[in-house]
Amino acid sequence: MVAGTLRVERESKSLREMTLDKMRRAILDQHFKPGDRLVERELCEQLAVSRSVVREVLRHLEAEGIVEIVPNRGPIVAVLTRSQARQIYEVRGYLEALAARGCAESPDAPAVADLLDAKLQRIAQGYAIKDTALILVATAEFYERMFLASGQEIAWDIVSALYMRITHLRSITIATPGRSTNGPEEMQRIVAAIRARDGETAFQASLTHVECAKKLALAEIST
Repeated sequence: MVAGTLRVERESKSLREMTLDKMRRAILDQHFKPGDRLVERELCEQLAVSRSVVREVLRHLEAEGIVEIVPNRGPIVAVLTRSQARQIYEVRGYLEALAARGCAESPDAPAVADLLDAKLQRIAQGYAIKDTALILVATAEFYERMFLASGQEIAWDIVSALYMRITHLRSITIATPGRSTNGPEEMQRIVAAIRARDGETAFQASLTHVECAKKLALAEIST
């Protein structure tokens, strides 16, 4: 076989990927609210794509946990309960705290802190221009960097499996009063502890940040 004959040349996202991005954004922006029915025919018209593409996208979103199939109703936007949110924050809290401590105790702690600071600047920029998408992307990048820099690849795999549910909760909390200031300040304390190579302080600062987010989210979730 000639070398390179299996290489896939791609210049842009596929129609399915673009549709998936649109649907994710529509759910995170609450164009489709929790409990809303997702009718295939209507989605085909709104998105201008085929039913097969819509079905693929809905299956993918179901696997991510933000769409669920209800008997006799079909697909709906998943309703995140307080119990589920609490469990997600508990998982996040401990795993992120481990990653923060790991970064602080790594030989490259100051360099890692610099990289995290750069992500925090993007988050601050997102808040300044009220760009929710930028805030969510930059926040995800912040935590990916923190997990991988700490050597916690398995923990990152676990958190990644909850990515869309975590992002959904973040989209709720970042819209609450004062979060544009408090959130970045809490994250800055994590970075400062990492730069100071203070593993225990980094661990506790991370736990505190997630606990604050959990309280905000639970106050917004009624079920």
